[in-house]
Amino acid sequence: MNLPNIQIRLHNSLSKSRQDFVPIDPNNVRMYVCGPTVYDYAHIGNARPAIVFDVLFRLLRYCFGADHVTYVRNITDVDDKINARAARDFPDLSLNEGILKLTKTTEKQYRDDMMALGCLEPSIQPRATDYIGEMIAMIKDLIEGGYAYVSKNHVLFAPHTYCDGEEILYGRLARRTLKDMLAGARVETASYKRDPMDFVLWKPSSDNEPGWKSPWGLGRPGWHIECSAMSKKLLGQTFDIHGGGIDLSFPHHENELAQSCCANGTKEMAQIWMHNGFLQIEGEKMSKSKGNFYTIDELLRGKKFGGRQWDGDILRLAMLMKNYREPIDFSVARLLEAEKILGRWKKSMLDKGLDFTEKNRAEYEEFGPCSKMVAALANDLNMGGVLAELHRHAGGNKEHNARRLFGSLKLLGLTSFDVMKDWQQDWQQDLQSGGQSSAADAKKINATIEKRLLALEQKDWAEADRIRDELAAQGIKLTDGKDTKTGKRITGWEVKS
Repeated sequence: MNLPNIQIRLHNSLSKSRQDFVPIDPNNVRMYVCGPTVYDYAHIGNARPAIVFDVLFRLLRYCFGADHVTYVRNITDVDDKINARAARDFPDLSLNEGILKLTKTTEKQYRDDMMALGCLEPSIQPRATDYIGEMIAMIKDLIEGGYAYVSKNHVLFAPHTYCDGEEILYGRLARRTLKDMLAGARVETASYKRDPMDFVLWKPSSDNEPGWKSPWGLGRPGWHIECSAMSKKLLGQTFDIHGGGIDLSFPHHENELAQSCCANGTKEMAQIWMHNGFLQIEGEKMSKSKGNFYTIDELLRGKKFGGRQWDGDILRLAMLMKNYREPIDFSVARLLEAEKILGRWKKSMLDKGLDFTEKNRAEYEEFGPCSKMVAALANDLNMGGVLAELHRHAGGNKEHNARRLFGSLKLLGLTSFDVMKDWQQDWQQDLQSGGQSSAADAKKINATIEKRLLALEQKDWAEADRIRDELAAQGIKLTDGKDTKTGKRITGWEVKS
């Protein structure tokens, strides 16, 4: 296989600049991304980093070869939130039994959700509890190096010890000094701390809490040391890319960086740090108290958010329609737009002569992506440029355009041969049966919806309800949303099964 000669450029959160990506070892490109703490179903905000770094994983595999990329995404299965949830949900079990049942169930749900969103399985998905020995060893190194200390059965890292001569390096990822961080942070002023900014590497466990034997007594690791120990064991002291959501930049990634460099005696933990932006829901911060907290499972099953099921590829495209580093407003309008775009792309491939029947599988699986699309993707995952190329090929009039479109969508994880095969069969059945989703009837339905929108604008509620009921009688279910840019109402529809 001849690999493409593509220069990838990525924004480094540490340097706050875009730089050429040059792997430490091109034969083993290594990436670590912080995964879920498995005490509850993953919410839609958890989907964004999973999708963003899955796209980067796919790009790295395309550029360096699938056998030369190692992607680690951890599973945090030891945490006080897990303890509390297990005690609440499984009161008849011992705490350890409840924790095991909770984490196994929640991890499986997370992996199922990621698969539904089109994400590839990472190369390795380590569970934190399998690496307690590595965490204890790293903590020992930090104590021996004078970076950590033992106090009242706790082990704590002292950030001021992470320095280069007299210059304190702690805070370089967040670009803040210790003084600034202390002034703006809510830190625990526990009696066992020498300084309020010191953070826990190891803490004691009571008899009914999960715990492991250590030189400091029965206890369990702090959150930050887990990722440092797992990444070192699986990827080495220094690796290529460390990713996660911007909410993890401080304190989690800042603490990882400090303790890893101190324990390993290295200048860097990762060559490039990458962070995706926050996610809001209809212009507001997602919160259970606001009633706008949605799990991926709920959106896939149609329990909330527009009252309908959203396919995984629609959710995925909606996440990719904006630069990964910018905040994203997740809305019904955005999902409807993604659905419309995907439908247009899929139909354009069929209109240009592609036939997703089994006899063509081997040939179609070899279709490669558009080179200009890949170039845009390699430019710090520039989805604006990516979407422009996809639209260009969808608008072309040759089979060559359709081949490149399919190859590009495959690379992005937005479709596959099997997905297109099923979609083509459904489309053909609709056309043959004269069903509600035929092109002619779709045009008629959209025109009727426009009349309803006009009635709503004119506050003619009776007419709007009449049109809605008329469509419902035809088996058409409406989903109302709001365009967050214009504030105007937007309505999508689907045929009720």
